[in-house]
Amino acid sequence: MRKIADLSTVKSVENIKGKTGDSEKHESAHLHVSGEALYVDDRLEFPNQLHVVAGTSTIAHGRIKSMDLAAVRTAEGVVDVITAADVPGQVDIGPVWPGDPILVLDNDVQFYGQALFAVAATSHRLAQQAAKLAKIEYEELEPILDPDVAAAQEHFVRPPHSHRRGDAQAAIAAAPRTLEGSLRVGGQEHYYLEGQVSSVVPTEDGIIEVFTSSQNPSEIAIMVAEVLGVPENKVVAEMRRMGGGFGGKETQAGQWACLAAVLAMKHNRPVKARLSRRDDMCGTGKRHPFSNHYRVGFDDEGQLRGVQMTLNGDAGCSPDLTDAIVDRAMFHSDNAYYLDQAELVGNRCKTHKVSNTAFRGFGGPKGVITIECIMEEIARNVGKDPLDVRKLNLYGIGERNVTHYHQTVENNLLPELIDRLEASSNYRQRREDIKAFNAQSPVLKKGLSLNPVKFGISFTVQHLNQAGALVHIYTDGSIHLNHAGTEMGQGLHTKVAQVVAEEFQVNISKIQVSATRNDKVPNTSPTAASSGADLNGKAAQNAARTIKERLIKFAAEHYKTTEDQVNFRGGRVFVGEKSLPFDDFAMLAYQNRVQLSSTGYYRTPKIHYDRETASGRPFFYFSNGAAVSEVLVDTLTGEYKVLRVDILHDVGRSLNPAIDIGQIEGAFIQGMGWVTTEELVWDKNGRLLSDGAATYKIPAISDTPPEFHVELMSHPNAEDTIYNSKAVGEPPLMLGISVWSAIRDAVSSLSDYRVSPNINAPATPEEVLKGITELQQAQV
Repeated sequence: MRKIADLSTVKSVENIKGKTGDSEKHESAHLHVSGEALYVDDRLEFPNQLHVVAGTSTIAHGRIKSMDLAAVRTAEGVVDVITAADVPGQVDIGPVWPGDPILVLDNDVQFYGQALFAVAATSHRLAQQAAKLAKIEYEELEPILDPDVAAAQEHFVRPPHSHRRGDAQAAIAAAPRTLEGSLRVGGQEHYYLEGQVSSVVPTEDGIIEVFTSSQNPSEIAIMVAEVLGVPENKVVAEMRRMGGGFGGKETQAGQWACLAAVLAMKHNRPVKARLSRRDDMCGTGKRHPFSNHYRVGFDDEGQLRGVQMTLNGDAGCSPDLTDAIVDRAMFHSDNAYYLDQAELVGNRCKTHKVSNTAFRGFGGPKGVITIECIMEEIARNVGKDPLDVRKLNLYGIGERNVTHYHQTVENNLLPELIDRLEASSNYRQRREDIKAFNAQSPVLKKGLSLNPVKFGISFTVQHLNQAGALVHIYTDGSIHLNHAGTEMGQGLHTKVAQVVAEEFQVNISKIQVSATRNDKVPNTSPTAASSGADLNGKAAQNAARTIKERLIKFAAEHYKTTEDQVNFRGGRVFVGEKSLPFDDFAMLAYQNRVQLSSTGYYRTPKIHYDRETASGRPFFYFSNGAAVSEVLVDTLTGEYKVLRVDILHDVGRSLNPAIDIGQIEGAFIQGMGWVTTEELVWDKNGRLLSDGAATYKIPAISDTPPEFHVELMSHPNAEDTIYNSKAVGEPPLMLGISVWSAIRDAVSSLSDYRVSPNINAPATPEEVLKGITELQQAQV
């Protein structure tokens, strides 16, 4: 035992590094840049490890008449081939509702690329080669590939849901002006750098260890337990870091972990499942495509009187998370604007494509882009700048601050935020400059748009709004932290460590964050819905404060003083005017039998939603932001370039400004990619054609605007969040819509801003050229 210093008087205290509010570097940054960061596929392989690859369907819809796997079983390196009949427990792992079998059930093929059987071989290459040797005969049926067709046939994965306030139909009929239209909004491939991968290792006493690239390790453990037919306490799921997730690893990592687990238990050997890029893109779900239809009434100034919307979300072949995703689209169909008389219907359309799933923003972006489109249509109709129509329809006070689902919009920062950004970006002068440029430029046209976002923060499934944490203090003063969140590059571990550093007033270097594991913190929610720091930060704070309370009580008793004389500051524990280092105090507490470990727990307060009445408070608070984008469009080719972007975003009291700015920049670029270049294409047989980097274009560094200004709006959250911060993961993605709006603005200049062009999302050059051609032909 080392010698402990006595209380002493100090004249100055250490300047703590890494407390909340500091721009602390990502906790794994040095490992990322050096290539030493360990991902699931980097784990050392065992000499007897097997590799599993799925054999997949080559039709979108039909029945299997026969499946001859003899050549697969005898292929080089093959150890086993399994079908659904070989699964010892539950085959369907649908996360909420049934519909997601790990291997085809009852010979019923639901999408092109569906897993029919699984091959276990001594190498990934040999398993891939063997899977191609299957001889399968199908009875092919006509697939449904369009959500509008599915809606017309009432071909749904779940029943429709509606929001209604007032009499929208009557309000539209009585309005001085009306318009109607539709907007098709494409899906989006997650394109995480690290593909789907899980490694399963059977250990003693029937314990199965699962190392998985998943945003939801607890759910992985549950799925594996159900598929194997064993209790949950027999499965340990671990996740240290992901090479990106964006929602694509919230539910859809489960299938590959389960296939590996079945074979691992059957052969008592380690098994890895790793998808190639093409298999990953074809076999896992994406952001839901939507086909949205609207009818609105408004006055001569452009103020909405009534709104009707039908949102047809393309679920793909199963429910997955579609119910909540379409709900989220409906919740965000107002974005920043007051919908007085409103009627919204959300359809969960079943198509014969891979089951679509969570993606950053969930369904929110599909609602936001639709109402932003409506604002622009109204502006062209009444002859105003779209910004003025947006500002006219913003949520205000009194009756105008209640959403169409009856949640009050409290502490509304958008009017102030938009005014600040309008001024700082020099929006009005640039608008005049662009008009002058366009008047002199017959081919190249510039566009400008300022778009706000109001995004609700909380899981819309109420029970997911909870988190746990585990904190240990060791006798040398070092601290171990484990929490329910997963690290996918967003800096969550760093932020939660900063919370613990703040509570104990020690340097963040003293805190070690360990891999997320369901045997340390059980029953965890997925890291999603922008709630990672909100939930897990609060849970870690709760654990730290429990220990801190014990330490304060001990210090007061040990030094015979009152608890209010004990405080933590600058890496030391003060008792009145005297203090000792935190390290020594930890040892002293241990020697006096003070418990230096605690769990922590948090659940989000205030939230509720009644689905029967379509009313409640589904969100704890709203995050706000706005972006101004300027683009240059070539009207002969439809090609364009983003010239400048200005963003002002509300993050409350930032836990880490550097990480928050990085998240805003990344989210914006990802959102920009969704509405511009990232086009998913299927052929008439339901086969995904955009299945690799050559056919699916995510933004490159060259697509980043040469002028890119991001500013944080420093305004503490009025709600009791972790240090009054606000979520930042998802909301900025929707700011990318401003690029799409700016492209439409540039094309609208061809009509002297009297007509809003018909340009769907993504606005690929081909789609932009189509919009230009239609607009020009309409004016002839």
